Amino acid sequence: QVQLVESGGGLVQAGGSLRLSCAASTRTSSAYTLAWFRQAPGQEREFVAAVSWTGGRTFYGDSVKGRFTISRDNAANTVFLRLNSPRPEDTAVYYCAAAPSRLRVGVRAAEYDYWGPGAQVTVSS
Repeated sequence: QVQLVESGGGLVQAGGSLRLSCAASTRTSSAYTLAWFRQAPGQEREFVAAVSWTGGRTFYGDSVKGRFTISRDNAANTVFLRLNSPRPEDTAVYYCAAAPSRLRVGVRAAEYDYWGPGAQVTVSS
């Protein structure tokens, strides 16, 4: 059983930076792939980034590649998402998600078993 909770959301100006954190409940989270998704009003949930359980592989959605960075600290049971140069279209509720480690890192929301409640990120122009 993995419980997740996001923090660090809020208002950020376009071109600024912001870091989201997601804390997992136990050390067993180190055996999980961790990911970030986001959902804007009226839109479907969108894959943002994922990191393998070792931290050795990272994956990004096309819309954020080169701007956002995902990382994890297994000792702290935490995954991070740094939003560099965010744009107004990045405004959304951001969710962290976890799934047991597998060879293929999923990019579909249905492939993840555990979810945090979400954190609002608003990017002002």
